[in-house]
Amino acid sequence: MPSIDMPIEQLRQYKPSQYREPDFEDFWDSTAADARRQPLNAELIPYNLPARGVECYAVRYDGFGGGRIAGWYLRPASVGRFPGVCVYHGYSGRASRPLESLHLAAQGVCVLSMDCRGQNGQSQDANIYPEGHYLGWMTMGIRDPRTYVYRYVYADALRALELLAGREEVDADRLVVTGLSQGGGISMAVSALSDRPALSLPDVPYLCDFRRGMSIAQAGPYLEIPGFLQAHPHLYEQTIRTLSYFDNVNLASWVRCRTVVLNCLWDDVCPPSTVFAAYNHITSEKQMEVYPFHKHEVPYEHEETKFRLIMDIADE
Repeated sequence: MPSIDMPIEQLRQYKPSQYREPDFEDFWDSTAADARRQPLNAELIPYNLPARGVECYAVRYDGFGGGRIAGWYLRPASVGRFPGVCVYHGYSGRASRPLESLHLAAQGVCVLSMDCRGQNGQSQDANIYPEGHYLGWMTMGIRDPRTYVYRYVYADALRALELLAGREEVDADRLVVTGLSQGGGISMAVSALSDRPALSLPDVPYLCDFRRGMSIAQAGPYLEIPGFLQAHPHLYEQTIRTLSYFDNVNLASWVRCRTVVLNCLWDDVCPPSTVFAAYNHITSEKQMEVYPFHKHEVPYEHEETKFRLIMDIADE
């Protein structure tokens, strides 16, 4: 199998040591508890989508620590208790739009998508970061894990899942989290920080093995970190310490649900080894779908695999 990275035999064995700080568990216990405790103040605003048998809503809820998070919600128009899917988007993108989720809602699945704060959707980022950062979002607040932007993003994502689970038409025992790239990394983190998901479907996940990603990625947001460190070389250890709290290498062993990961061996944005690094720490039921000739993308065949897996949950 070709790869821009290690040979496939080495990839399957690649399992870098976890590098958790002593307060890692306390940090996430308190952050997750705060995220669940904060009122959602959710609004579902009807949206006129002429789709038979499906209701569509624009969503707004309070972000972790302030601001309003935006997204979309589709549900079957019939009465019942339905499985739910929470969708997180890729870096610098926006939430899945209604037509992009219609194929699931039409099959009796509730779908909630979330705009990451401050990125290319409608979610606000009301947090004040104490100092400057490099172009993009990767280094916002990076001098301290409590001020780092992904603490807020992961907490917002947990709150989105709580919103979905709390809907009266949603069966909270049949929840799925999924996303591409950044969304895949968020899906994996949420699966580690919440016991709600029954199935996790991270596609070419970002936010895995930062130390290797920032060293070998040829494109994409990992490169923002060395860009920051070129200006602040004295902050290297501090930066790695902050990133350690958000690295799925350190979170993956907490994943408890079934997990099916997509990995593409020509991916120069999220190199295959970074995905294996986190995947190999997952101890729950898992499988990896490897595509040797694809880049940073989701092949049609894998979209069909995901659809079948979600339908299996729907039929339980």
